[in-house]
Amino acid sequence: MKIICIGRNYADHAKELNDEVPEEPVVFMKPDSAILRKNNPFYIPSFAKEFHHEVELVVRINRIGKNIAPKFANRYFDEIGLGVDFTARDLQNELKAKGLPWEKCKAFDGSAVISDFVKKDSLGDVNNLDFHLNVNGEIRQKGNTSQMIFSIDDIVAYVSKFFTLKIGDLIYSGTPAGVAKVNMEERLEGYIGERKMFDFMVK
Repeated sequence: MKIICIGRNYADHAKELNDEVPEEPVVFMKPDSAILRKNNPFYIPSFAKEFHHEVELVVRINRIGKNIAPKFANRYFDEIGLGVDFTARDLQNELKAKGLPWEKCKAFDGSAVISDFVKKDSLGDVNNLDFHLNVNGEIRQKGNTSQMIFSIDDIVAYVSKFFTLKIGDLIYSGTPAGVAKVNMEERLEGYIGERKMFDFMVK
């Protein structure tokens, strides 16, 4: 299983980090050891000081594909979940300043929270999905897939140019504005529309 992640896919998020809005998808990857399932707690690691939440819609690939045309990309996933791409922001800033890869700040154990999946047909228009993240009961991040710079279909087609997509692969589709540091004993709840997708603690 591959975990493929898209960075800077919401213009407001790129701006809040003082990053340029990309002209093509920004792609990075996480290993399967990054997955955090079943509402297990996120334990803050000791190797950095500032870990940020980034809530994202996640699609699970359901058939093998390579060089997929955008008009056919919707055939390659039929389930959607919600996840958190945890980022060691202080470490990321150091790595970016040196022009070094991001893996240490993005791909560490437990950095890829994932909910259960639901059939996309039960959610309505994939290109107009509301989702949000609550921290201690207050909305911290809120987005809609219509705000994406690159749609989910475009992302599936794009990444398939470089990587053969296989059944079970996950694609994290990018986060809206509002990312912030998490602290011990905070409660994170994620929603697609009004449907609660995850609910876990930071330890």
